[in-house]
Amino acid sequence: MDIDLERFFDTVNHAKLIEILQRTIKDDAVISLIHRYLNAGVMKDGKYEPSEEGTPQGGPLSPLLANIILNELDKELERRGHPFVRYADDGLIFCRSKRAAERVKESISKFIEGHLKLKVSREKTEVAYIGRLKFLGYGFYIHNGKCRLRLHQKTEAKLRRRLKAITSRSSGMGYAKRKDTLRQYLRGWTEYYNLADMGSKSKEAHSR
Repeated sequence: MDIDLERFFDTVNHAKLIEILQRTIKDDAVISLIHRYLNAGVMKDGKYEPSEEGTPQGGPLSPLLANIILNELDKELERRGHPFVRYADDGLIFCRSKRAAERVKESISKFIEGHLKLKVSREKTEVAYIGRLKFLGYGFYIHNGKCRLRLHQKTEAKLRRRLKAITSRSSGMGYAKRKDTLRQYLRGWTEYYNLADMGSKSKEAHSR
């Protein structure tokens, strides 16, 4: 099950977040400071807009606050005994069958919306065989009874488009600039995806 939280960083419920923080933070000054941070508002088109929900995107504290509220989801999944993986608001929950995954989808969506006051995108939350899902750009395949990492088809397609754009003579870059840009892009790309299998078994999984 590939869970999708609709506009997560824009919809974090301030009251729920503060409630969770108060369980462990006993310093009222710290709680007050975080509350003021959440309610500081934003400038949009030169005009001030209040922030009644959500965490300020781009702020160094936002990822931490997001993980604090989603840690409640982690603990609930652990309590239910569901294997899962999560990075920020991206997450996969693993089930033994499609029927079980459909049940988990409904029950965990109720928990997220009722307990955490967040919104689950029912259209984008997907129940599918692990080989079809994408997580942080990676895909998965089964080999010798074990789940392994590969490049997802969409990741490969994105790579081809980017390489074509960089190497195109109409890009406006000179030879030296194009070469340097290509080198930097491929270095970052290979370091990020160095966990993926690139061999024949992985390619075979793409064709299934």
